[in-house]
Amino acid sequence: MDSVKETDKLAVLIDADNAQPAIVEGLLAEVAKYGTANVKRIYGNWTDEKLKGWKATLLEHSIQPMQQFAYTTGKNATDSAMIIDAMDLLYTGNFDGFCIVSSDSDFTRLASRLRESGLVVYGFGEKKTPKPFVAACDKFIYTEVLRAKEEEGDRPKAKQSEDLKRDKGHLANLFRNAIDAYSDDDGWAQLGPVGSNIAKQSPDFDPRNYGYRKLKDLVKALQLFEMREESAGPGHAKSIYIRDKRRK
Repeated sequence: MDSVKETDKLAVLIDADNAQPAIVEGLLAEVAKYGTANVKRIYGNWTDEKLKGWKATLLEHSIQPMQQFAYTTGKNATDSAMIIDAMDLLYTGNFDGFCIVSSDSDFTRLASRLRESGLVVYGFGEKKTPKPFVAACDKFIYTEVLRAKEEEGDRPKAKQSEDLKRDKGHLANLFRNAIDAYSDDDGWAQLGPVGSNIAKQSPDFDPRNYGYRKLKDLVKALQLFEMREESAGPGHAKSIYIRDKRRK
């Protein structure tokens, strides 16, 4: 997204059957980057022993549990309840966006419908989440990166290299397309707009997926681009610019 208003009112809807209590602290911290969680609801059959681990977490973070009995085997009543509530909240006109927390593809059409109404949709789910749901969101964050506040460099270097090697071609195309969209005559583009453009191309793009907390560190690791910093003057933050090394 190009910009996010701190006053954005968000509805956070969690599918308890497809999320773990361990992500909640990181989840709410992530949501706070995009706006204020005016509604926090979690859906499930709370008579089921499998959900008992959620109890303390819900109380601590003031998340409202929504009871939904499983009326019959093989049918997910929880998903239906979430979708109905989301539409009810949409029609109030009180929200700027929704955070849908689930790895279930059943929410693909819901995400599309919310975006059709002009609202922003942030998806949160595991890396097993089907691609159609990921693509239906404005931004999708994999919950694996929310389980712990890893500091830069904490992730094993071997794992970083493995993931970058696997996706290097894809990442190179994303960056080059974004740079072309914002570059000057010499091929330099400001890193901020480049990052925003990449997020539009690929909703699940996140440097943390590769073990880097900042975009510029991922750029350095790719070794395909050159970077430079500029300052508008004393007291001004430095701007980072990026250019494809092939321009040389």
